[in-house]
Amino acid sequence: MTDPVTTITASAIASLAFQKFIDSAAGELAKKFSTEAIAKMDILLKRIWSKLSGKPRIEEVKTTLDKTAKITPEQVNQIAAYLQVAMDEDPSFAQDLQVLAQEINAGKLIDQSTMTQTNYDNAKGWQTKVEGGTAYIGDINIHNTPPTTP
Repeated sequence: MTDPVTTITASAIASLAFQKFIDSAAGELAKKFSTEAIAKMDILLKRIWSKLSGKPRIEEVKTTLDKTAKITPEQVNQIAAYLQVAMDEDPSFAQDLQVLAQEINAGKLIDQSTMTQTNYDNAKGWQTKVEGGTAYIGDINIHNTPPTTP
């Protein structure tokens, strides 16, 4: 049986570490994560920087981040690639980051808001809250035709 901690990818870890730069709008991060989780994001980011420091591309991204306080998805992907290599080379480091990322994910705040909808004239209406993944909403009709044989 696989340990659930090991299933967190380098890409997911990088996204968590840079979450405050991705959700740069004031208060957006606090709406999604607990205070403890946000504090652990800083720890995660410091561990990533210390492990990857000295690599020219990483230093370039770090300098840009220090100036603008924003990060692009492409930059997160670049860091994730370097991070994956570092995690492959150092399993202890990988385990440490994965545990920390799991603790951050445990601090995600669940949206408890309600949704109200009024439908008139026998209309159908669907409401859903989706965080990641694909939502299939409404009547889904799949019509398959049998394959024809030549």
